[in-house]
Amino acid sequence: MNAIAQAENLSRFYGMILGLNNVSFTLQQGITGIVGPNGAGKTTLFRLLTGQIRASSGTLRVFGEAPWSNLAVQARLAYCPESEVVPAGLTAIDWLVGLGMISGLSASDAKVRAGKSLERVRLESAHWKKRLTAMSKGMKQRVKLAQCLLHEPALVILDEPMNGLDPMGREDLSNVIRELARDGTSVLISSHILHDLEALCAEFLMLRWGRIPRSLNEAASADARARWPESTTFRCDSPQKLARYLFDKNLIRGCDIVADTQTLHVRWTDAAQFYGDFHELLLGSGVHIFEVQATSSFLEKAVEPNFTGT
Repeated sequence: MNAIAQAENLSRFYGMILGLNNVSFTLQQGITGIVGPNGAGKTTLFRLLTGQIRASSGTLRVFGEAPWSNLAVQARLAYCPESEVVPAGLTAIDWLVGLGMISGLSASDAKVRAGKSLERVRLESAHWKKRLTAMSKGMKQRVKLAQCLLHEPALVILDEPMNGLDPMGREDLSNVIRELARDGTSVLISSHILHDLEALCAEFLMLRWGRIPRSLNEAASADARARWPESTTFRCDSPQKLARYLFDKNLIRGCDIVADTQTLHVRWTDAAQFYGDFHELLLGSGVHIFEVQATSSFLEKAVEPNFTGT
């Protein structure tokens, strides 16, 4: 699998303030989760990857090139920041059409691209002409993601995209991200909703105080069984159908269904087998999944202050 980005001894300081401190990593194609407490260096990393700021020391390559002041690299990226600041007075469709024209598209092509992007993020057409400042937080998140997809990037970087979304909204966004990965677009995503990350990401990069603790890195990548739990709970529209689908795939050794809450609790024959291909599996099940929660998850343990990875 080809690397999307590589860093070696990468550091970024703001005067005396630490942003990132001597980190090295490789980001592969697919969906990668960025995990860490506030102040861990996630936003600094995103800004470095998108070429908004320059590294203080070390090297960073995105698509094999340095992203700083590199339009060829930046043209293949898309960044959705956590901030929900949007232009006042514009509708969603007008904003996207304007951005498309600024990028060099004709008015007609920009309108087509804008409509496809809004459809892809599951924003109903009835809201396309609503003013951005009058939208709910969740709707703004969808429009922000739509503008990311407008130029069909190779890498999409999402900073807390689940904020403001209810469970159904998070399900829709998760499916959008899975579809992007299936179609060849890589995604780098941060979220404080850890079970959403576990349901989306095959790989993780963990930051703490601007560094990647070696024990966390090794624990995250060396052993899938240490990372994935032996059981998982799904909330979906048809627990029976999902259970039968997973049984037919020889993925589970047992399950419990709670009809009142539409939940399915499964015990895996091999957790790594499911999580290694869960994007295709969940999309292929034909079941609408509202929530995925891993019991005793690795991520929940990893963000604890005293976790060592052992």
